[in-house]
Amino acid sequence: MMNIHDIPGTMAVRSEDAFDTKAVLAYLVQQQLVPADASANLEVVQFPTGASNLTYLLQCGSWVAVLRRPPHGPLPPRAHDMKREAAFLAKLHPHFPKAPQPYSFCEDTSVIGVPFFLMEYRPGICIDMAFPPHVPYTPAKAKAVSEQAVLALVDLHSVDVAATELTSFGHPEGFLQRQVDGWIERFRRSDIGEPVPGADALMAWLTRKIPDTHSYTVIHNDFKLNNLLFDPNSLTEIVGIVDWEMATIGDPLFDLGVMLSYWVEASDPEPLRSLLPSATVLPGFLRRDEIVQLYARTSGRPVDHLVFYQVLGTFKLAVIIQQIYVRYKMGKTTDPRFAQFGDAIRTLMDHAVHTAGL
Repeated sequence: MMNIHDIPGTMAVRSEDAFDTKAVLAYLVQQQLVPADASANLEVVQFPTGASNLTYLLQCGSWVAVLRRPPHGPLPPRAHDMKREAAFLAKLHPHFPKAPQPYSFCEDTSVIGVPFFLMEYRPGICIDMAFPPHVPYTPAKAKAVSEQAVLALVDLHSVDVAATELTSFGHPEGFLQRQVDGWIERFRRSDIGEPVPGADALMAWLTRKIPDTHSYTVIHNDFKLNNLLFDPNSLTEIVGIVDWEMATIGDPLFDLGVMLSYWVEASDPEPLRSLLPSATVLPGFLRRDEIVQLYARTSGRPVDHLVFYQVLGTFKLAVIIQQIYVRYKMGKTTDPRFAQFGDAIRTLMDHAVHTAGL
């Protein structure tokens, strides 16, 4: 039987992120997810990566699942909506099996203090800063991982939206305008009281450069290498994609732009490589321009104005980090990773300004 304490990439639950395991076990019994057994014990570990929603791995006997809940502190309007994420996955999973199956959504805040949902656990390897020891890195494997990532994005964008009944989860018309306006508004609303050079010029550039959208598809909205789970033995197949909190119906090139904003290359400036440490700097990984070419070739979509999408993806990431940094400065989270997020915001803004040619 699996022991979740032995699974790489997990850790003991941080004290500030702990919850009442007895209350959760009672909820699991009530939902008939686990049997009512007086000797049952709920084990919990935490996935430490990610800086948004909190994610845990639960085990009760042979039953294993993932629990997702919002972060601590005041949250932006409509962000971290557990009910929406669970409902989105429920409709997408039958048509796109790489999306995990949700089990149950709980809006009763008396259980752990906030809404949460449970979904299936997909055993897989997350490639973040390095390859796993049991599947040693080679340039050929790096190339294959790159190609699988692009093809998974193409597959997602090929899903028949009407068949999924997900049309109510997005408002495609005007998508890019809303993205630009919305992320600019979030940037201004989460003012950190510190200068962010280039931000005003960049926001003006984004407002001027919004292109026409050629098509609308299901988009993940945070598609990046460390949200992909690869087959644990060979890395030849993506067995799951996680973190669907921002998924919607929108411009598929926005997904590609977000992916590129995280895809760091060896030739990128050192501050950016330090901020976004990634295995993608290793030889064999496709370059950003090669990713665009492969996506265009396999999807058949035009990839005009990709610079706009990449700049918007980088600006979006900077704003997300700024929102987290505000919560840290307010004392709503004590995670030490967030202490340097002020510098991270400025690094990302510099990169976006450079990419835009400003």
